[in-house]
Amino acid sequence: MNEPVRIGVDVGGTNTDAVLLRGRTVLASHKAPTSPDVGGGIVQAIRDVLARGGVAASSLSGVMIGTTHFTNAFVEGKHLSRVGVVRLGAPATLAIRPFADWPAHLLELVAGEAQIVSGGFNYDGRPIGALAPAQLRGIAQDFRARGIGAVAISSVFAPVNSSHEDEVARIFQDEIPDVRLTLSSQLGRIGLIERENAAIMNSALLAMAERVVGSFRQALRQLGVTAPFFVSQNDGTLLSPDSVVRHPVLTFASGPTNSMRGAAFLSHLSDALVMDIGGTTTDVGALVNGFPRESSIAVDIGGVRTNFRMPDLLSIGLGGGSLVAQDGQRIQIGPRSVGYRILTEALVFGGKQLTATDIAVAAGYADIGDRERVRHLDRQLVNRAVDEIHRLAEDALDRMKTSATDARVVLVGGGSALINRDLAGTSEVIVPQQAGVANAIGAAIAQVSGEVDRIFSYDRLGREQALANARAEAQDNAVAAGAAPGSVNIVDVEELPLQYLPGGSVRVRVKAVGELALGAAA
Repeated sequence: MNEPVRIGVDVGGTNTDAVLLRGRTVLASHKAPTSPDVGGGIVQAIRDVLARGGVAASSLSGVMIGTTHFTNAFVEGKHLSRVGVVRLGAPATLAIRPFADWPAHLLELVAGEAQIVSGGFNYDGRPIGALAPAQLRGIAQDFRARGIGAVAISSVFAPVNSSHEDEVARIFQDEIPDVRLTLSSQLGRIGLIERENAAIMNSALLAMAERVVGSFRQALRQLGVTAPFFVSQNDGTLLSPDSVVRHPVLTFASGPTNSMRGAAFLSHLSDALVMDIGGTTTDVGALVNGFPRESSIAVDIGGVRTNFRMPDLLSIGLGGGSLVAQDGQRIQIGPRSVGYRILTEALVFGGKQLTATDIAVAAGYADIGDRERVRHLDRQLVNRAVDEIHRLAEDALDRMKTSATDARVVLVGGGSALINRDLAGTSEVIVPQQAGVANAIGAAIAQVSGEVDRIFSYDRLGREQALANARAEAQDNAVAAGAAPGSVNIVDVEELPLQYLPGGSVRVRVKAVGELALGAAA
C-alpha cells in the first residue's frame, strides 16, 4: 500500500515554508519570503514543491495550511467586522461594560452596540435572572437595523451552564437568519471579561474567515488539488475548513505550534524545550507528550486579554533579520528586524543593514550569502554580538524551564544557524535535519484532536464515571473533527477542583488525538 503524500504549508512573518511529505520522508521543500498577498504565496509554495517532487496535484492525500491571516488581521486591525454584544448577567455585571479594556484603535473598528440584559448563572448553577425573550428579539431587530451582522453572546458562568447562551443564539438566528454568531461558552473559560473578549474577537473575524477559506478552496481547485485541506490550530492539531469559518481565533499562534510538532517529529522526542528561530522572532515552548504545553494564564492578543486555549510560548525579538546596533561597548540585537526584506537589506546579500545573520556569517559558522561582504566587520564587535545572541537564547530558555535541571533543547527554524555552541542550562542541543522547515513539517504531519473542558459534579456522578464520560466525549469529538476512529488516544487529562462550587465540582479537561482520516471531505 502506498503511503499518503501530503503537503504542509506554514506562513510566517518572514518566510512561507512548504514541504511535500510521503510518510516520514521529505520529498521536496520550499522557503521564500512571505508575500504581501499571503494567499498567492501559499499557492506558489504548493506549486513549487509539487514541481520539485515530481508529484501530480491529483495524487495528493491532503493539504495542511498554517496561516497568519487571522492573527495579523486582528493585531493590525484589518478586515474586521463590527460586533454587537449581548451579555447575560444584569444586574450583576453592569459595573464593567463590554469592550472596557480594548485599545482605542480596535475599539473604533470592532465595537458595535453592546447590551447587558437579565440572564446568566451564579457559580453554583442558580440563575441570576430569567431571560426576557421579547427584549432580546427587540435587541436583535435593532442590531439588524444598524447593519450589525456579527454578534457575540456571553453569559455569567457559561462554562457551568450554557443554556442561556444557546437560547439567545436561537432567538438571534430567528430574527437575523444570516447572523454570524459566537457563543463565549464555545471558546473561553471561567472569567467573564476574558471569555467575552474571545467571543468578540472571534465574531470580528468571521466574515474574513469565510473569504479566506473560500480563497483557499478556489486556489487549490485551480492547482488541480482535489484532496481535502485542513488548517492548523494552536494546539498542534488540525481544523476542518468549516471549523475555521466558525472559530478562526483557534488558529492564533499556530505557526510556533507547527514548529514544535515538527521538532518532535524530526527529533523523535516527546518531552523537550523547542526553540524556533525565525527571521524576526524566536519562540520558545515546551513539548509535553509530543504536544505544546498550554498556557494556564490569560493571554494578551493585540492589547486584548483573552482566556481561550493558547500555547505557553515566550517570544523574543531575536531572528536572522534582527538589526545589530552598537552603543559604546554595548551591543543590542533586535527587536527591530528587516524581516522578509533580509534578502535585499542584509550585508551578506548586498544590503546596508547589519543583521544577526551577518554576524553569524562574519564569525565563520554560517554559510549564507556572500562572506566577502562582511569581512570588514570589527572582530571585537562580531565576538560581542555572538555572545549577545547566545545570551538572549539562554535567557529565553531559562524563563521557560520549570525546574533547575538541565533541559534537552530542539533547535529549529530558518534562523537556527545563529546558534553555534552549547547553551547554559541545557543537557543537549539538537538541530535535526530539515530544521529550517520544521514548521511546514509540523503542519503536514498534524493530527486531529477532540477536547472536553467542562465542569462535572463528582458528588453526583462519581469521579470514575465523570472521567469516563469526559474521555468518551473527547474521543467522539476527535472523530467528528476528522480523526480515524481506531487511531484516537487520550493524550492529556487534567482535573481542577473548584472549591467555590457545590457538589464536588471539578473542572475536567481531556484531550484526545488521532490520525487524520484522509478520506474525509473538506
